[in-house]
Amino acid sequence: MGSKERILIVDDEPGIVESLTLTFEEDYEVLAATAPEDAIELLKTNEVAVVVADQRMPRITGVEVLKAARELRPDAVRIVLSGYTDIDDLITAINAGEVWRYLTKPWEPAELKITVNQAAERYALVRENQRLVKDLEAAHEKLKAEYESLRKAARDKYSFSEIVGKSQAMQKVFAMLEKVSDSTVTVLVLGETGTGKELVAKAIHFNSARRDRKFLAQNCGALTDSLLESELFGHKKGAFTGAVADKKGLFEEADGGTVFLDEIAETSPAMQVRLLRVVQEGEVKRVGENEQRKVDVRVIAATNKDLEQYVKEGKFREDLYYRLSVIPVRIPPLRERPDDVPLLAHHFLDRACRRFGRSVTRISEEAMRFLEAYAYPGNVRELENEIERAVMLAEGDILTPESLSSRVRESTAHEIAARAEGGSLMEAVDRLKRRMIQAALLAESGNKTRAAERIGLTRQSLQQMMRRLNME
Repeated sequence: MGSKERILIVDDEPGIVESLTLTFEEDYEVLAATAPEDAIELLKTNEVAVVVADQRMPRITGVEVLKAARELRPDAVRIVLSGYTDIDDLITAINAGEVWRYLTKPWEPAELKITVNQAAERYALVRENQRLVKDLEAAHEKLKAEYESLRKAARDKYSFSEIVGKSQAMQKVFAMLEKVSDSTVTVLVLGETGTGKELVAKAIHFNSARRDRKFLAQNCGALTDSLLESELFGHKKGAFTGAVADKKGLFEEADGGTVFLDEIAETSPAMQVRLLRVVQEGEVKRVGENEQRKVDVRVIAATNKDLEQYVKEGKFREDLYYRLSVIPVRIPPLRERPDDVPLLAHHFLDRACRRFGRSVTRISEEAMRFLEAYAYPGNVRELENEIERAVMLAEGDILTPESLSSRVRESTAHEIAARAEGGSLMEAVDRLKRRMIQAALLAESGNKTRAAERIGLTRQSLQQMMRRLNME
């Protein structure tokens, strides 16, 4: 048993007390009393596993001793010794003292020993259970604290302050986010690849009343139509090959929270019909089922395409478009907010140094000129990748042009030289046109038709402008 448990024996006959003490002292630490008052005092100052009390004692009965034991040491297991004629007293003892067992006099020594051993084991089990409960409660509180810490970290990470930008264009975005976050309307986030559309969606969620529920995201262009259907709506066991169990979809999993549908323009007409039902009716149907399930989900969609044009071309349902774009939020590309480049560059510098354990403390003026002059077809994500790469390659504590990629240095060298030379207003306008055309072509992988649409020109006008700017 390890360390000995302590038992208390109470009997007004010294011979019985002595006999019981000899019986148990080898296995237990024995406390003994011939006066009930002494027994109660011992209970006040000692943790006791088992109390064995005679019922018939002068002044204070065994029942009263056991009642005191119940109050002072509620975990102690209580046993009463009773004569054959004490049936009424025995019933009182069981009811008032919550007696675990009773033994009649004269008792069998072997039976008494077994009973006390079982009582001691019961006490040890109860105490162990209490310890485990306390440990579980402590672990629960710790997990709760960690969970709240993670939730707070998520809220901090995806707060509006984490979306870096001081330009006027971004201030308009922040003002819009403040307005839409606490509403339940659908939001359509518009912006080129790399502008941070998912970051904006998370900021909306974590600043809303749904912040304590799930935020689940799905790139609609990353899966086939059948896989996307199963992922979003779930499926019934046996609905198709490989469906070995019932599965909830993202809409059910995020019930009460937010679902972010990125690249919404990539969905098929059939998928758009199903999405319309979720947005309009709040209902989903698992693949292979006929039952409609109610869900309470806020939908935030995003795209880098011109959805209005897609609607005109019949590629996207008009009714779904209007349901999704109740509140449109456009994230401007980085080339439209060059004032944010230094702020973002230093933000990513600090983050990269923490991540990689580097000590690059600043960006040289020359390196910053290269960064400011670049068009960033990949937007904020490209700037972040560029800074991370530069931090890993930097020598010393200053990020210099040598640490930047050749893509950034070569594509901006002419622009920097032109800025240094100054020039007329028309020359400055031509440099801006050249920069915007380069960015549009990079964003559309060299496709001149789509690049022209991106900057508001026809393909013919773009070609004429490129010839005039010697860009062919």
